[in-house]
Amino acid sequence: MSLLDHIDGPEDVRALSREELHELVVEARERHVDVISKVGGHFGASLGVVELTVALHYVFETPREKLIWDTGHQGYIHKILTGRNERLPTIRTKDGLAPFLRRDESEYDHFGAGHAATSISAALGTAIARDLNGDDYSVVAIIGDGAMGCGLAFEALNNAGHTDRNLIVILNDNDHSIAPNVGAMNKYLTGMMTHPVYNRIRQEVKDLLSKGPGGEKGIMRRVVSRTEESVKGLFVPGMLFEELGFRYIGPVDGHDLDSLVETLGRVRRLDGPILVHVITQKGKGFFLAEQDAYAWHARPPFDKISGEVKKKGGGLPRYQKVFGKGLKELGELDSRIVAFTAGMPDGTSTDIFGDAFPDRFFDVGIAEGHAVTSAAGMAAVGGVRPLVCIYSTFLQRAFDSIVHDVALQDLPVVFCMDRAGLAGPDGPTHHGAFDIPYMLLVPGMTVTAPKDGAEMMALVRLGIQHESGPFSVRWPRDAVPEAVPHVSEIPDVEYGTWEILRRGSDIVFLATGTMVGAASEAAEVLASLGFQAEVVNCRFLKPYDRDLLRDVAGRHRRVITIEEGAVINGFGAYMSRELSALASEQAIEVRCLGLPDRFIEHGAREVLLHDLGLDAEGIATEAHRMLGGAVAAAAESA
Repeated sequence: MSLLDHIDGPEDVRALSREELHELVVEARERHVDVISKVGGHFGASLGVVELTVALHYVFETPREKLIWDTGHQGYIHKILTGRNERLPTIRTKDGLAPFLRRDESEYDHFGAGHAATSISAALGTAIARDLNGDDYSVVAIIGDGAMGCGLAFEALNNAGHTDRNLIVILNDNDHSIAPNVGAMNKYLTGMMTHPVYNRIRQEVKDLLSKGPGGEKGIMRRVVSRTEESVKGLFVPGMLFEELGFRYIGPVDGHDLDSLVETLGRVRRLDGPILVHVITQKGKGFFLAEQDAYAWHARPPFDKISGEVKKKGGGLPRYQKVFGKGLKELGELDSRIVAFTAGMPDGTSTDIFGDAFPDRFFDVGIAEGHAVTSAAGMAAVGGVRPLVCIYSTFLQRAFDSIVHDVALQDLPVVFCMDRAGLAGPDGPTHHGAFDIPYMLLVPGMTVTAPKDGAEMMALVRLGIQHESGPFSVRWPRDAVPEAVPHVSEIPDVEYGTWEILRRGSDIVFLATGTMVGAASEAAEVLASLGFQAEVVNCRFLKPYDRDLLRDVAGRHRRVITIEEGAVINGFGAYMSRELSALASEQAIEVRCLGLPDRFIEHGAREVLLHDLGLDAEGIATEAHRMLGGAVAAAAESA
């Protein structure tokens, strides 16, 4: 049996010898590679923190002492060491392990993590609660993989650094963006600053100064302070954190297990807010991921030897790829276009546009609010047309910027929302469930949802041409239903219009986006049962096609709205209100299909849609139930 087979939890890690710890690092890394190569998932970030994760669970008495991970894709090794190793192959599958950290999954997941830069704020809150409760344990936030560039992280540092509470922040610097490479001087400084003798002398000097006469005390403090700051300014790449009130430790080689254990062991005994700067290599231990950490951030199943992705049969491209290609084509036709993304150029396929037009592309990192407000600043000047291309779930973080900086000023910014609706295996932190409700409520916002890839690009183009206020387009994490031509060959879509795709007299489907195709299939099922369903492509959710809705209300007494978004305050709720106002002599019966009022778990997108009744079968079943009730009522009255 391997050493890992005997690890049921961190207490088993803490029982190991130093030599065995090194063996555990090797086995945990191999386990991660083996499982993810078969099932896919986030890859490079966890490979880079194997030594760090082992050291953290070895030094700190988890779960009594709290580890708070940022950006949960660093957490796969943490899952392996905390009793979830056997279930690791189920990760990101329905009813399997979550892809991120979940409080309800393990007592070792003190705070959930799916979006970036929450760890320091959560750790400070935990430390305050600890102190108010009169408890005594360490609280450690592990932040990195780009999250330190998020404004929330600096808000938390600014607050935490001046509280004097015992709090440890581990900065997992896996791209060398802050400090120089680890060297002998850095190791020396780290050892000096964490050594008990150094810290005792430092405290004794402070105590001595505090007892001196007022005048001398002030002079002595200024002299010592200036001397210390000058030395640190020359040798320590952490003055920013020191100025924010943190004791800076590092840089520490994140792949030197013994150094990590010794450093963390010393830091654990220090008081006040501490920041430990750990240098790691994303993808460490897997050659291809070391060479291209960007491409290996997340990976579908692949061959462990060659690294080749185990592709399924051909098929049509995803919406994101169609958008990236189409955006580049639009950029060639219109030099005003600029594009923003927030740390996801590959995920949104805006990297295609960026490669073609580097001066017109802006990846601001994990700073969604900044992206939106910066785009608003551009739009206020004029002469450019900014597109903000961000996952639906991440754009939530910029809601105030959308309302206050864009919409309130009636600025023409186009919001391109990828992963709208169900994001599949990434689960509730990544489902784009709420963009329809939150965009609908913004005054002056045009809200659209295309039925296919060609309509997506037609709407994006229309948004660029739209002069009065913001414009939003959403699309799913899915393949387009049919091939998409060059953007110049795609017909225009008239602003604010719907289209009837199928006529029917028994019931009407008001469908949006991806649900248009499902509704059309459901109509075929109903036709085989003798019912005729009308299908309307409601590509404009706001403003909606008032003339067509009035026509529908005049011809139909039974309506089903369908959206791949939250049903609470969504398109269906909006249409129910409008239809109620249009109803004359006879009331219109409306059913609203969408994502229910709960967080949807992870799993394959098609499985989730089926379970929620948002595939053709589920829509047809609901329509048949509605029509069957009407037939039964008519027969009874006869």
